[in-house]
Amino acid sequence: MKKLLGMLGMAFAAGLLFASFAFAGTIKIGLMAPLTGSFASEGADMRNIVELLAEEVNKAGGINGDTVEIVVEDDGSDPRTAALAAQRLANSGVTAVIGTYGSAVTEASQVIYDEAGIVQVATGSTSVRLTAKGLPLFFRTCPRDDEQGRVLAAMVKKLGFKKIAILHDNSAYAKGLADETTQSLAKEGITDIVFYDALKPNERDYNVILTKLRGTEPDVLLFTGYYPEAGMLLRQMKEMKWSVPMIGGDAANNVDLVKIAGTDAAEGYYFVSPPMPDDLDTPVARDFMAAFTQKFQTKPSSIWSVAAGDAFKVLAQAISASGNEPEAIAEYLHGQLKDFPALTGTISFDEKGDRVGDLYRLYRVDGNGAFIMQK
Repeated sequence: MKKLLGMLGMAFAAGLLFASFAFAGTIKIGLMAPLTGSFASEGADMRNIVELLAEEVNKAGGINGDTVEIVVEDDGSDPRTAALAAQRLANSGVTAVIGTYGSAVTEASQVIYDEAGIVQVATGSTSVRLTAKGLPLFFRTCPRDDEQGRVLAAMVKKLGFKKIAILHDNSAYAKGLADETTQSLAKEGITDIVFYDALKPNERDYNVILTKLRGTEPDVLLFTGYYPEAGMLLRQMKEMKWSVPMIGGDAANNVDLVKIAGTDAAEGYYFVSPPMPDDLDTPVARDFMAAFTQKFQTKPSSIWSVAAGDAFKVLAQAISASGNEPEAIAEYLHGQLKDFPALTGTISFDEKGDRVGDLYRLYRVDGNGAFIMQK
């Protein structure tokens, strides 16, 4: 009898253990990030931030008792690679995807996720047309180029520049921002655009186009592309002893810009961007930055990787409140998430999936290569 009771007790315990496993589930959230290519530093920070946040959620019991698993795919900063990465994530059972950095790269994945019924929250993709398509499962935690163009134009006017040279790189982001800024400049009464053209990204020598630019004698050069090319332009302008002011957009917001340009060449460079990680002053942001710095012994290199953390936090909140079905998550993000305290500030979304609110600030690089927010 004792032996029988012991066997029944073991069976009962095993049954409880099985039941606990049966009811405990896994929520898969994808991360599409540039782990290789020109923006690999952004991708590394995106992965570290999202995985750290997921780790914290799991330590606290998961989402409604379910464990969060982050499924990572490298988009290589390339639209074709991104499309393949998106297909792999769509086949992996993820409910939602975070990413990516770069409007053209995000655009290559949008329809794939939409057709698969997967919520996508982009993080550094500011092109206006991404949310003009009416995709119901698409959101972004970054602002849009038209708002950035308005801020850039207002700054140009405030600084008193009249003759404007505009240079982009023909990417969806940079070309879109150049066009939006041109339109905003016209609204500010500034119409003397002495140069408007594109460079080829990933080149090592921009002396030809810089010489052509110099010949137009602009008061200021607006470069709307990314930080690797911005750094090269600053360095080569310094080498050719051309000291015209240069202003960039939010894709310049990465500390690697100073490494590429050199501290002397970068000094005085202006850019507009959402606030740098060090300038985030909410309790939520301060606590997270302390945890990130303790674990990785460094700080995030730009705000865009932190925006990936925002994406994770809003998804975790939506899944907790509405369940794991994509349509319910999207409905919650569109209509019920209001002023949610994320890392870069409070977040709400409009009917298009755009983030609501003004995030942009003006920064200047000082003599030590630090990015100083202007008051």
